[in-house]
Amino acid sequence: MTANPNPNFKRPDNNDMIPPALVRGMFGLVALTLVLVAFASFTGREPVAMPAPAPIAESWTISLIGNDAQSVTVLDAEGNLLADMAHGGFVTVIQNGLMTMRRRHGIDPSLPLEIVKFENGRLAAIDPLTDYRVELTQFGRDNQAAFERLLNIK
Repeated sequence: MTANPNPNFKRPDNNDMIPPALVRGMFGLVALTLVLVAFASFTGREPVAMPAPAPIAESWTISLIGNDAQSVTVLDAEGNLLADMAHGGFVTVIQNGLMTMRRRHGIDPSLPLEIVKFENGRLAAIDPLTDYRVELTQFGRDNQAAFERLLNIK
């Protein structure tokens, strides 16, 4: 019978055990994170991971109307149909986030949303009725392109 090469990592019932120092370290990291977030929240610290401000180059007003978990209908400011997508992909993700935020505030989710293109090339979805804002550029070129195709942005 061979001796156990790591006897400190086994319990008497021969099951593997996580080292107590590692468990303490994990809980310490969680506690430190909570302390830092609470400090930032209670002191009113401004968010620092915000994109650089830039002038608005163009803006579009659209309505995103969710039909179910995947489909979305997109209307322009005058109510004309821009797209009716059975599988809206990233557009549906934005619509679901918008719907959730508006439901929290008791606002009709079919009201218009602003899509803004900034002079530095960023594209953002901004809800004028809540604090919902999504920097579409940050989700990758393909996801940004979904909105660019939708609005015929060059």
